[in-house]
Amino acid sequence: MARRDQRYRLPRNWIVIPLIVYTIVFSIISMLIALSMELFSGYMSSLKARTELDNTQYYVLVYDTLCQEDLVVARNHLIENCTYEFFITDKDMNVIYPKDKELTLTKNTDEEEKEKRFSVASIRFSEEETDFEGTGFNFTIGEEVKYYPDKETGYVNISDDTIVPDLMKILSADGLFKDIMVNGGQYVTPYWIAFEVNNGTEKLLFKTYAAYSREDFVYFALYFALTNLIADSVFVILVVNLIRTHKNNRKMRKLVFKDNITGDRNWFWFAMKSKELIKKRKGNTQYAVISLVFVRYRNYVLCHSLDAGEEILRNIVNTIDVYLDKGEICAYSTTSNFPILLKASSEEEVRARLEKIIKSLVILGGNHDFKFQAGVCMIDPKIRKNADIDLLYNNASSARMTLEDSSDNGIAFFGEKLVEDEKWIDKVTERQREAIEAEEFKVYYQPKYDPRTDELMGAEALIRWFSDKMGFVSPGQFIPIFESSGFITEIDDYMIRHVARDQKRWIDEGRKCVPVSVNVSRAHFAETNLADQIRDIVDEEGAPHDLIEIELTESAFFDDKKIMLTTVRKLKEYGFLVSMDDFGSGYSSLNSLKDMPLDILKLDAGFFRSESDDDGRSKIVVSEALQLARKLDMITVAEGVEEKEQVDFLAKEGCSMIQGYFYAKPMPKEEYELRLVAQKAESAPEEKPEET
Repeated sequence: MARRDQRYRLPRNWIVIPLIVYTIVFSIISMLIALSMELFSGYMSSLKARTELDNTQYYVLVYDTLCQEDLVVARNHLIENCTYEFFITDKDMNVIYPKDKELTLTKNTDEEEKEKRFSVASIRFSEEETDFEGTGFNFTIGEEVKYYPDKETGYVNISDDTIVPDLMKILSADGLFKDIMVNGGQYVTPYWIAFEVNNGTEKLLFKTYAAYSREDFVYFALYFALTNLIADSVFVILVVNLIRTHKNNRKMRKLVFKDNITGDRNWFWFAMKSKELIKKRKGNTQYAVISLVFVRYRNYVLCHSLDAGEEILRNIVNTIDVYLDKGEICAYSTTSNFPILLKASSEEEVRARLEKIIKSLVILGGNHDFKFQAGVCMIDPKIRKNADIDLLYNNASSARMTLEDSSDNGIAFFGEKLVEDEKWIDKVTERQREAIEAEEFKVYYQPKYDPRTDELMGAEALIRWFSDKMGFVSPGQFIPIFESSGFITEIDDYMIRHVARDQKRWIDEGRKCVPVSVNVSRAHFAETNLADQIRDIVDEEGAPHDLIEIELTESAFFDDKKIMLTTVRKLKEYGFLVSMDDFGSGYSSLNSLKDMPLDILKLDAGFFRSESDDDGRSKIVVSEALQLARKLDMITVAEGVEEKEQVDFLAKEGCSMIQGYFYAKPMPKEEYELRLVAQKAESAPEEKPEET
């Protein structure tokens, strides 16, 4: 059932969660863009600073070389030839040159240090580094140390390499390099580069300038604008697409629930909505699922048009809606089916409401005779939360199908009896193949006697089922099921084979055999090679053809008459006797007697079971039928004879044979063999057993 529930569960149309996810992803992408900007600006600045680095390193190299010979000469050479503003300090950061300059040092890296720096005659630490005093300076090149040689120039970090001015900081409103100078069409900003010289005993600081052209800023701005434009565009596209998808999904949900013919709701919507209503019902509210069908809708369309039929379907839905209260629903499903969910406290209430609905629907037909049939399944309140709509509607449809044999309006309720009947059908169908292979079906014989001489003249083969698993099963419990499933044709072959086998054995034993009739189903006569099949089966068993009589019911004559006539003629050509069973059961046609070359006519048992026949009408009909058969050179058999008065009447009217409880009930073949020996009836009517 859980899987069926999934069938009626549409994917949720999310929008908030994807929007949040998109926003988070966009934020991450923005951060990555900012990081790429930092890397890009650093790369550009590094390229710009490379020249200044090479130039200052040249002075450092010359200075170090001269220091090896004469420190004074080295300093003088640097002072005279260096084109850069520079500082020379000892290893403790005491200024050596120029003497009139001051230097400030701090270890903190916060931007706030720019506001806290101060100048002193000798090297000192910032206010936060009060633990260090005097010349106790222990920092080395590469540590996070900042120098401020002057108040106008931004700080520089001492490192083994160099410090590159960051283009991002230059462009930033809060950047460290706020004072940008324009020089020859370029934007320059000063910064300091520091080196260790003279074997680490001195430090040399050069004031250099980073130069950027307008193109540098344009490229950087374009890169910034392009990356952000792409990110923003992708984000906007995703959000717009999400909103559009959400709207389209809502439209699709409406289409999924809509029936294209009636414009109303379809089965999918009905299944989901009914389950929702049943779960949410209040108090003792009880529901019933109904399967309402417009009988012979296809015939109406055939006689008119598809458009007219669809118009009627729309009118039906609209009419049903008028009779529905809040919390009740109706839909259209498959050709002419209308599933309905009604509130109801009892079957009587449902019936009364449905009768009103059907009465109103019949009026829609005007001069046309509209018919409607409804199957009802009352929903047990105990299954409120676990109601299986498919199963409930199937139950309602099963109840409706019990009305299919009638073309009138009708209402049927699903109940335990119907369940038991369906289980029995399933059980029989499941067991039938195994039963025929195990020969659980037994042949019973009911003798036929001459009413004038009481002499055995024939018999009818009847089937009985003795199941290993189900016990004795009467023909009325399985024959209709076999006829419905088509398995009856295999039963026909089974019976013909076993009767032929018995006849052959009795002949071999020297018994005097009489013809035995075997019923062949109406469905079997639809096969064009039926006569050949019967001939082959009998020949395989080695029985004479004239001892096998093929019975067909009168209703079979109203199928394909051409095939029927061909089959009957072939059977007679092969030497089989052919009889019409149940003549007068309601489908009598003199044409069937006129056209079919039959050998035997069996009068229906209904002629001899009349509850009231004071004026002798049944006797008149039987008498005339017997006289007609004689004139057609047909043997006559009366079935269902139970009283001596009936036997005397039939003998007087010239009936050839009587088959009924007056002489004998159906019996096993062992008992029938004894009758073959006796050849005459031994007694008056036997006690009437249960009718089969």
